[in-house]
This record gives sequence, structure tokens and C-alpha cells, in this order.
Amino acid sequence: MVDEKDPSHNTDQESLGFFGRIGLFYRQIVSELRKVVWPTKNQLTTYTAVVLVFVSFVIAVVSVFDLILTRVVFWVFG
Repeated sequence: MVDEKDPSHNTDQESLGFFGRIGLFYRQIVSELRKVVWPTKNQLTTYTAVVLVFVSFVIAVVSVFDLILTRVVFWVFG
């Protein structure tokens, strides 16, 4: 049962056709993208460097862990 006073029940969107709903969808996307605070070039460079360093660190830790487990497995079953 749909409550007529429920604000989530929007009859305007239901009355729109297929292309009208698509147009509304893209207008809402553009509206939301205008609210985004985009990083400056300096911030973007810093964030990228931090991510690359972190990923390199995780790769190194996983590689060392894999090497240790490989040697243990070869020692046990070798």
C-alpha cells in the first residue's frame, strides 16, 4: 500500500516518459557534480604519491610473506 503523503513516492518521475527519466537522471548527475570540491593539482599529486607508496609497501609485505610461506612449504614437503 502506497501512502499518498510519503515524500519518497514522487509522481512527477512516474509521469515522465523513458527519455524524460533519462534526461532527469543526467541533470541530477550534473547537479551533484557541481557540488563536488575538486582537488588542486598539488593535492592530486600528493594523494597519488601516497597511494603509490602505500601500494608498494603492501606489495613488499605480501611478497615477503609469500617467500616465507613458499620456503616453509618446500621445507615441510620438499
